[in-house]
Amino acid sequence: MTERVIRYPDNLEPNAFTQAEIGWVPWLEPLPIEELTEEHYEALVERSRANFAYFRLLARDPAALLARTKTDNDIFYNENAGLPRADRELSAAAASRTNGCIFCASVHSRFAAFHSKRHEDVQRLLDEGIDAELDERWTAIVEAAVALTVTPSRFGPAHVEALRAVGLDDLSIADVIHGAAFFNWANRLMLSLGEPTPPAPA
Repeated sequence: MTERVIRYPDNLEPNAFTQAEIGWVPWLEPLPIEELTEEHYEALVERSRANFAYFRLLARDPAALLARTKTDNDIFYNENAGLPRADRELSAAAASRTNGCIFCASVHSRFAAFHSKRHEDVQRLLDEGIDAELDERWTAIVEAAVALTVTPSRFGPAHVEALRAVGLDDLSIADVIHGAAFFNWANRLMLSLGEPTPPAPA
């Protein structure tokens, strides 16, 4: 069956990176909520995700969505060891800023700012890009995430040494890699399936 392609000629796509909450609309028809089965809800993990068209679109392949959601949750919410949440979100925000995914960058920069309380530093990354002046720890995380995002083979021993020099252990370095790698993939998926929408009117 050929899926219906949706166009949004009146959508004013955001053209600047922001920490504001913005929306996203798919170019392909997501599953209607009334057609979701228990298998789909299991893949969503959280039933509230059914309200987001992106997840209902991915629910067309529930097995893949379940794997994707479990991976996402483990990278960002499993804090038994490794990086604090703010630094994991920074890695994802740097990848999203590099790839030009305004929606993902908004989500993860907002979380990075919330958990670190460093709103101005996060905004500097969004405004000035990946060369923005940050402290040594965040610079090492951003540079590692960017190298992985541009071409994974660019990430190498020098990045590991820089991360170790600012106090990251093996599990923390793995968290930097996982956050950037996951969103390097997720950005491309989201950019190919739809477009961001402006913040809701105040």
